[in-house]
Parts: sequence; structure tokens; C-alpha cells
Amino acid sequence: MQKIFDDMFHKNVKCYVDDLVVKSRKREDHLRDLCIVFDRLRRYQLKMNPLKCSFGVTSGKFLGFIVRHRGIEVDQSKITAIRDMPKPRNLQELRSLQGHLAFIRRFISNLARRCQPCN
Repeated sequence: MQKIFDDMFHKNVKCYVDDLVVKSRKREDHLRDLCIVFDRLRRYQLKMNPLKCSFGVTSGKFLGFIVRHRGIEVDQSKITAIRDMPKPRNLQELRSLQGHLAFIRRFISNLARRCQPCN
């Protein structure tokens, strides 16, 4: 994907392994960008799953985050899942909690300072 969309990354294409988001500021630009993406997918004989495709949306879920015109936000269901987790009772559960917190740390300022020691 890096090779195929190298000139479009960080401008109007976001990609993670085989997930792809095409973003544009204007509707006309979006149609042009989609045509370019479709042409490249055809050229490299890559196929899309129509059940996983959405076109012309202003926001949507991508890799557990909500992508909007304002930027990327964490999915509220992820926050609820972390909030409702029971207290860790062993090392494995503590590591699980740390993994969940690492997932959303970019959205919480001073996360390490806000976390209290687990007793």
C-alpha cells in the first residue's frame, strides 16, 4: 500500500495494512481522488469488499477511531469499555488495562499523571 499510494499518503489517503480512507476537502476533489485510487487498485489488481465500503460520508469508524472533518476522535464505546472494566486482580489483567489505555492515550493529556496506582 505504501508503494501504491506513496504520493497520496498524508494528503488525501490514510491506510493501515488493507484498510483505506480517502479524504478530501471538496466534493469535486473527492471524486477525482476516488478515481485515482480506483485506477491504482485496478492497476495492481487489488479488490475491495463492497460490504465494507462507504462513499461520500462525512464521518465514520476507522480502526476503532471516529474520523470526522474536525479530525480523529476516540470511539465512545472504547471509553465505556475501559471505564466499565473491573479492577485488575492480577498481572495479566493489569497488562490488558495498560493495552486499552495505550490505545486512547493520544486523546488524554498527562495520562500517566492521571492514572492512579492499582492496588
